[in-house]
Amino acid sequence: MTVVSQRPALSEVTPKTPEEWIQRAAEVAAILAVDAVERDRTAATPFEEVRLLKESGLVTLLGPAEHGGGGQTWPTAYQVIRTVAAADGSIGQLLGYHLLWFWAARLVGTPEQIAHVEAEATKNKWFFGGAVNPRDADVVVTDEGDTIVFNGRKSFSTGSKVSDVTVLEGTLLGSDTHVFAIVPSDIEGLTFHDDWDNLGQRLTESGSVSLNHVRVGWDQAAGFVGKVFQPRVYNTLNVPTIQLVFVNFYLGIARGALETALTYTTEKSRSWLHGGYQKAVDEPYVVDVYGDFQSKLWAVEALADAVASEGQRIHENAWEVTAEQRGEHEVRVAAVKARATEVALEVTSGIFEVTGARSTASKEGLDRFWRNVRTHTLHDPVAYKRREVGRHLLTGELPEPTWYS
Repeated sequence: MTVVSQRPALSEVTPKTPEEWIQRAAEVAAILAVDAVERDRTAATPFEEVRLLKESGLVTLLGPAEHGGGGQTWPTAYQVIRTVAAADGSIGQLLGYHLLWFWAARLVGTPEQIAHVEAEATKNKWFFGGAVNPRDADVVVTDEGDTIVFNGRKSFSTGSKVSDVTVLEGTLLGSDTHVFAIVPSDIEGLTFHDDWDNLGQRLTESGSVSLNHVRVGWDQAAGFVGKVFQPRVYNTLNVPTIQLVFVNFYLGIARGALETALTYTTEKSRSWLHGGYQKAVDEPYVVDVYGDFQSKLWAVEALADAVASEGQRIHENAWEVTAEQRGEHEVRVAAVKARATEVALEVTSGIFEVTGARSTASKEGLDRFWRNVRTHTLHDPVAYKRREVGRHLLTGELPEPTWYS
């Protein structure tokens, strides 16, 4: 990140309200936008960008106010993720995943673990990474008395090299019981590999990780009491919550693409020589495309906000939520995930129709928006999200909770 030393200072006033936190995210986005094209090209490890997230307070957005956190809710967090992602999709994803893993103690932990983790994470401004992809089933957890030991490998570990702590996930040997634990990222036996070299989301540090006899105490196994997991329906909110994280950085990237294209069209695009118009902004097809894209984006943003509000009611009732409430929420999340994916792909690829041939120059960096969306939207097939909605409509079936999608 080349602009840190000369960047404008963040407001010295600590945000209090959701609106103020979203404005703080906009300040961060303005700083990130300055050299977003250059950073995408170099794909350097984003240490300075994470430092900016810490300095801004965004990393403790969900943290308890009594420990210096923002004390905010998921609907505000989603808006913040969306705002940051408009400037840099990679940093929007990093922030979104961090907030998810910050919340992981609340998802599966005991009341005592939740209180401890949230206090420590907030006071110390921990940045979270995670080796939690349950699709990789080769991390085995063994019971060794007072401790548990993680061994294996995960294909993806987003935020690895820039994190202070990492959430681990594995399966207890001889069972199908998942175990989560939060460990220092420099703990012995945890090795992050520099093998993330993908089409988009280049700064997310999403490479693989090896776990070689990573040892932690049983008291750090989230949600376990006396080596027995204490289940509740709220444990299954991982998928709808992370899918809404996805939705919002997709929408943020699409918004960033549209805003960047608008600036290019108004300042640089030339009208078609046979069209009969002096300026590109007067071309009827240009006006139509921008109107179409903005209308679609507004519609999906509104749906995303509505579904986030529905989800917040579940978060506020974490100890009493029912399986039916969770399932109905997941159907709505599936619907907005499908629409956000489609609209983000349409906008980020379609902007070239209204910016023109010269906009494909590498220095403009307009391709980064599509590359970022295309890369991450392959996380799980969107057709299965539409199927969840269709099955519910036709038969009343609710999605079965999973650890992945």
